[in-house]
Amino acid sequence: MDFGIGYFPTHDAVGPGTVARLAEERGHESLFFAEHSHIPASRESPYPGGAALPRKYVHTYDLFVALTAAATATSTLRVGSGICLVIQRDPIHTAREVASLDHLSGGRFEFGVGAGWNREEMANHGTDPRTRMALFQERIEAMKAIWTQDEASYHGQHVDFDRIWQWPKPAQRPHPPVLVGGNGPTVLDRVLAFGDAWFPNYERGEGLLDRVEELRARAERPIEVGVIGVPADPAVLETFQRAGIRRVVRWLPSAGFGPLEQGFEAWERAIAELHGE
Repeated sequence: MDFGIGYFPTHDAVGPGTVARLAEERGHESLFFAEHSHIPASRESPYPGGAALPRKYVHTYDLFVALTAAATATSTLRVGSGICLVIQRDPIHTAREVASLDHLSGGRFEFGVGAGWNREEMANHGTDPRTRMALFQERIEAMKAIWTQDEASYHGQHVDFDRIWQWPKPAQRPHPPVLVGGNGPTVLDRVLAFGDAWFPNYERGEGLLDRVEELRARAERPIEVGVIGVPADPAVLETFQRAGIRRVVRWLPSAGFGPLEQGFEAWERAIAELHGE
């Protein structure tokens, strides 16, 4: 089981390149950055965390700019989106950003994707929340076509384009891993349809592991599972390790060096205890 870091790269906290360098130097396998293009001031959509929306949600750098900074500051660290809101993005532009980042990083990109939770944010991008899941799948399929075909085309209900040329292609073949985020009732359908892995948020209790077993029972191909938002608790880590979880990721605070260092140390103590150190 590999251990990663999750981070909202904000303009008023330790920068994305520095966080990436620290993560690599401290032996972590991966670093995932969150994305929100903006947060509507109406605040009609309730925050899934249940409390007030943390300020980091409205202060993040652009996802791919931050990931490029992380990639250029490191040499072995896997860098990823946790998650990229593809329903709010043009698929042709996003396909080029993904391929460019993967190419420049030497094939170290993990493409975490999701549909998000803020309906007003979606609507501001012209996305109808009622049809977002169908749009989600078509945009992923269209990007896969661009990455894998010299002369790509795609014809769906929501995404439609005739033959196009686009290079570079991703360094990873056929493309970077597509990690499907989300914990909703139909998420496993999307993982099976177009994902290489499931990348849910941590949930207490056995429900998450029950769904992992359901995914494995339904899958006709290898599908890995990673979990993001995992607490720094060696007992939780041991449970996930026994269950064959591929990767666990802990969110660290978007703050200065002091709180960030404390977050690293708490996570590393839990990992060390899991390993009997």
